[in-house]
Amino acid sequence: MELSDYTLTSPMSAAIHADAPLLCLTIVWHPDTNRIGEQCLATSATLGVSRYQPLFQHPGQALTALGYSGISRENVMLVRGEQGSVEIHPPASRMAVELNGVPISQAVTLSQQQISAGTILGLGRAVILCLHWMRSLPRHNPLPGLLGVGDAAIRIRELIRQVAITDDAVLLLGETGTGKEVVARAIHACSARAARPLVTVNMAALNESLAAAELFGAARGAYTGALGTRGGLFSEASQATLFLDEIGNTPVAVQPMLLRVLETGDYRPLGAAADLQSSARLIAATDQDLYAELFNQALLRRLESFVIHLPPLRERREDIGVLLLHLLGKHGDALTFPPQLASKFANYDWPGNIRQLRHMAKRCRLALQAGEQPDFYGLLDERPGRVTLITARDATPPPAARRKKKLSELSSEEVLAALDDNHWYIQGAAQQLGISRPSMYMLIEAHAQIRTPDQIPAPEMAAAVAGSGGHLETCAAILKTPSVALRRFLRKLPPQP
Repeated sequence: MELSDYTLTSPMSAAIHADAPLLCLTIVWHPDTNRIGEQCLATSATLGVSRYQPLFQHPGQALTALGYSGISRENVMLVRGEQGSVEIHPPASRMAVELNGVPISQAVTLSQQQISAGTILGLGRAVILCLHWMRSLPRHNPLPGLLGVGDAAIRIRELIRQVAITDDAVLLLGETGTGKEVVARAIHACSARAARPLVTVNMAALNESLAAAELFGAARGAYTGALGTRGGLFSEASQATLFLDEIGNTPVAVQPMLLRVLETGDYRPLGAAADLQSSARLIAATDQDLYAELFNQALLRRLESFVIHLPPLRERREDIGVLLLHLLGKHGDALTFPPQLASKFANYDWPGNIRQLRHMAKRCRLALQAGEQPDFYGLLDERPGRVTLITARDATPPPAARRKKKLSELSSEEVLAALDDNHWYIQGAAQQLGISRPSMYMLIEAHAQIRTPDQIPAPEMAAAVAGSGGHLETCAAILKTPSVALRRFLRKLPPQP
């Protein structure tokens, strides 16, 4: 592959400097879905955005104006000020202009940090742009399953290619749902080991007493029930790649064993009399802070031979349109996807990241196919976030990731308290407890005081609805039932006379 395959031929190339990022406009949504993902780099301090300018493009393709007739011929002016601030001046026309989902009619100044977080500019209730910084040229460097047009996506694909040609251990860090397993599969697919299988294991799912046997194998009679020799995952992945997901949940007793096999390639199956050798290439992933946890620091130093940080989706908002288009099936369901709904997708912070985006896109697609108008927050298993013009997405970093807890560590009172704190929305309660949403469902199902809406007697349901004044979260708290399930249940009830 030639280097030119990954570059964008453009007169603006000389203007890119690492210490002076350029303002970039990425098309997040457009009535012509072929335009989604096209970009324009502002090479001067002032940029006008209208139906006819500036020109956008996919790398290596033709330059084209936005063109949509609903966009005014008069410019929305973007003026770059001191310390990276950007002033947005709406035109003196009837075109609707929205900033982060809120209509504006007067000039607004955004800080450098707000642009870094991705600012969503809506034009004519049909075209959605993301304003963000670029420190490199847009380029065509595709890898299967790894979509995105912003700096972060470009950089991750480059790092994957760099490390894939080595046998070094790789540590993938990122919040849940950011695509760590996708990156692991891409590293393996680009490596010389691609013809062999990628062996994967979720360390959080390993039985603590048998984790060593699962990883390293066991001789016959090594433990109760070991009726024969058992090969471990390091044996299975020899000359291939072993992906250890949720590495932060590795039992403490097993961590020194992992350190030894990483350093020497030697390991000893449980009950065996001699060491074995494994040439497995190790990729590990976690959403935990291994530096703050009770994690073997020597093992951490070995794992961090090559580290790839995967940013959360809220920090790569320019990619939401490209991802959404892919999840909707490109030019099928995307053609009927309402721009107003696309705006909500672009402005939401996605605490569950790409995994949550995938689920929401699927729900919306099913609703559209059924002839329904999707209600974004009705389909979202989470409280709606309040969007404000200037403070909705500042540069405040998210709180440190919580240590993932085992279900056995959580009392019934803690489960109820988390649901009460989060108005009986499952996603928020799961995050507060430091567990996954499927685990939260398991706790709810096993909880003696929590019922599903169809288990609640009709008179009790009617009394709770009346007593809450029709407020969903209050009603859910009275009945001790999840809010989203209650909403769906109430929608199915026949109207009261």
